[in-house]
Formats: sequence, C-alpha cells, structure tokens
Amino acid sequence: MPAPSPNVRRWGLGLAALATAGGATWLGYRHDMGLRRTELAAEARNSGGIDYAREGAGRAVLVIHGAGGGHDQGLMLGRELFGAGHDLIAPSRFGYLGTPLPADPSPAAQADAHAGLLDRLGVERAIVAGVSAGAPSAVELALRHPEKVSVLILISPHLYEPTQVMGAGKDGESQAVLGLVERSADFLFWAASKVAHRSVVRFLGVPPEVEAQASPAERARVRALIRSILPLSAHTEGLRLDGSTVLAPWPLERIAVPTLIVTATDDLYQSEPGARFTAERIKGAELLALPSGGHLLVGRTEAVRAHIAKFLR
Repeated sequence: MPAPSPNVRRWGLGLAALATAGGATWLGYRHDMGLRRTELAAEARNSGGIDYAREGAGRAVLVIHGAGGGHDQGLMLGRELFGAGHDLIAPSRFGYLGTPLPADPSPAAQADAHAGLLDRLGVERAIVAGVSAGAPSAVELALRHPEKVSVLILISPHLYEPTQVMGAGKDGESQAVLGLVERSADFLFWAASKVAHRSVVRFLGVPPEVEAQASPAERARVRALIRSILPLSAHTEGLRLDGSTVLAPWPLERIAVPTLIVTATDDLYQSEPGARFTAERIKGAELLALPSGGHLLVGRTEAVRAHIAKFLR
C-alpha cells in the first residue's frame, strides 16, 4: 500500500487533535446533529411511503437530489436553480432519510415512485430536474412517464456513456473521505468538515482552488451542501445503492421534451462525457458545458439559474 500523501497525513493529524480536544468537540458535534435532525423532521412529509418536502407556488418542479442528499438538499438545490415563483417538490430517493429501500431499487422503479408521488399530489406535469445521481431516475421518468414531464433538466448528471468513467477521485484525500462515508462515520465526517475542509471539497468533485477563490456566498453554499450529507447514518442505504448502480444505455431518441444538460469541464466526478453523450442523442437537447465550477458548479450558481430561466422561457 502506498504511503499516505502529506495532505492525508495532515488532516489525519487534525482529526486526532480535534478528538483530543474532547468534551467541547463532542458537545459541538451533538449540537449540530441535534439541529440537523430537528430541521429534517420539520420539513419532512410522507406520501405513499415516500419522504418529501414541498414549498412555494407556481409552476411545479420535481427536484431529484444527488448522492448523500434527501428532501432538504432537493429544496436547497431547487431554490438555487429556479428561484422564487415555483412549486418545488423534493422527494428523498430510495434509501435516503425517510424513504425505505424497496426490493427493486432500480432507477426505473424510482421513476415510477416519482410519478406516483406527483399523482398523489395532484400534479399533472412538472419540470423535472435531476442532479448528479438523481439524473438516472429523471431520465427514466421522461421515458416511462413522458406525460408527467414538461421539461427535463440534468445538472452535473450521472449518465450512461460507454467508458463509465464517472466516480469519486482516486486521490488519497478523496479516498480517505470516501472511507468515512462508507463506514457511516458521522462524527469523523463532521470533524473532517471542520479540519479537512479542502479534502471534503475535493471528495465532492470540486477542485479545492476553485472553492477557495469563490465568493463568501458560494463558499457558504458549499458548506451547506456538505452539512446536508449529515447524518451519514440517515443516508447509508441510499449511498450504498448509488455506489453500486451500473447504468445501461437508454433509448434516448424517444425523449421528446425540451432538455437542458449542465456540466463543468473540471468536474472531478467527470460528468461531462456522459452529459455530451446524452445531449447528442436527445433530439434538440441543449448542452451547457461550463469551463469551471466542479461537480457543485461553484461560482456558477447565478449564471446557471439565469440560463435555466431563459431556457424555460
């Protein structure tokens, strides 16, 4: 096994120092986790066994969160991408928060669950936004229930392409954080977010220098997205499912709704190849390939929101 990189050793020592700080650190962790659980419970609703949140009024938008998310992350992303004047509907996908993992957890079954939720909420058609690992069920929804989808928007999407290159970085920092996620190590991930922020940012697919140079508002957004992954123990089954899902080719030529796909060239999760492959096969699809921003499109929020608004018009 290769020796750990200096950065991995450095944040490992930071975790050790934080653990040595003892009681105050533990109290801080317990306080933050208590707030998270209170927030999640306050927003959550349930319909047909599906955990979801809903806010706003106007044109309906189904926001399908990425890996490590849930209904709260979906609402956060919906506000960022669409702004006011929309009816945001954010389900927790299979294995996340209050949505159990069924016998068939495939993207196709998840799409059927999305359609069922829209039916129960009385929503005939919606803009469907699939973010990262939420993209496969968004594509399946457009294929299996085209009458429910008015517009398809895919953001930093996990999509099929022949080389199947998308995934967490193989560098030592990303793999170290991945190890915490795979073990549902709530306290250690929380601690890493404090003393090894750079490593967690890299694990989330963003070049650390891009986040470091971003505005205070964008850096606060990144911290909020990191916080949305906690508690890991409430996301474990969904994370394992996303990590084991292997995508097969879709009959993309059958998708007939207006489609916008957004990616960044420096996305460390390498969403661009799948985005291009998909955009080339959906008739009339528009591809917005940004030069930087990483997987979280850091520093590009306002530009992406404006582009989506223009696209919807």
